Amino acid sequence: MESTDLTHYKALVAKLPQLRKEIGKVIVGQQDAISEVLISLLAGGHCLLEGVPGLAKTLMVKTMSDALAMRFKRIQFTPDLMPGDIVGTEILEDDLESGRKVFVFNRGPIFANVVLADEINRTPPKTQAAMLEAMQEYKVTYGGTDYPLPKPFLIIATQNPIEQAGTYPLPEAQLDRFLLYIKLSYPSEQEELNVLKSTTGTSRPELKTVLSDEDIIQLQKLTREVHISEELISYINKLVRATRPDSTPSSFVKQWSEWGAGPRAGQALVLCSKARAVLNERFSVIPEDIQSLAYPILRHRIALNFRAEAEGITTDMVIKQLLTELRLA
Repeated sequence: MESTDLTHYKALVAKLPQLRKEIGKVIVGQQDAISEVLISLLAGGHCLLEGVPGLAKTLMVKTMSDALAMRFKRIQFTPDLMPGDIVGTEILEDDLESGRKVFVFNRGPIFANVVLADEINRTPPKTQAAMLEAMQEYKVTYGGTDYPLPKPFLIIATQNPIEQAGTYPLPEAQLDRFLLYIKLSYPSEQEELNVLKSTTGTSRPELKTVLSDEDIIQLQKLTREVHISEELISYINKLVRATRPDSTPSSFVKQWSEWGAGPRAGQALVLCSKARAVLNERFSVIPEDIQSLAYPILRHRIALNFRAEAEGITTDMVIKQLLTELRLA
């Protein structure tokens, strides 16, 4: 990396703490979740947010978009939502030059920098699948024509863990498209008290734009240039392979898991560890980056067997056990 580039990147990275401070003007607590959403953005992936109603999932995403001056769209997923409501559809219009009627593609809400797919598990699989190409290929194909999506592009989907009536669980193939699976918890007593004080009056915090679209693209490029040692890459490879019952040395995994994470999990863990390093103003990955991100990266890529579900074993328990058993030399 040339010295001029390094100076430029350091100036951009120095703005990340300010970005988190701006988001903190509106969002009280949830620092881990905010960090993980920003990591997903820097890594160029998408994330799934799970939490009970009222934890400010929508507000968090909207606030981040405002602080980045990124175009934001929210899609409320319902049982009657159609694929065309997401990607767009053709409409018949008059061509002013020829006077004839022509079909023109009317772009849907997916054409934004940040797309909030609210309660994604409330819509049928046909509509859920409409997002797959956009998430993976960063484009929409309609009528044989490709329409590229704006950059940077981030999909944040939410789902409610406590109400399953009338829902359509995401298939494993679509879950794997999400870089991170982030679980939101209740705020602490002090944080909840601060929420009550700050949101029930007349004052509204003013957010400053910290980074532009081009800045984010540059930071995404920097993320891939962050150094990670061969030892840490080898550790990630062993960790991911250890989630598979047929190739793990862990008796805990053999006992409770049906199948484990694929190679995409390893790629995600390397890339997100680099993004976490950038977010913490470092240019090299450390073991803490890997260990903290193992949960949101692996929890939706491990399938537990029936016995595990019956006895209350969770994927987070499996990951914790693996992190205990597999230590860096």
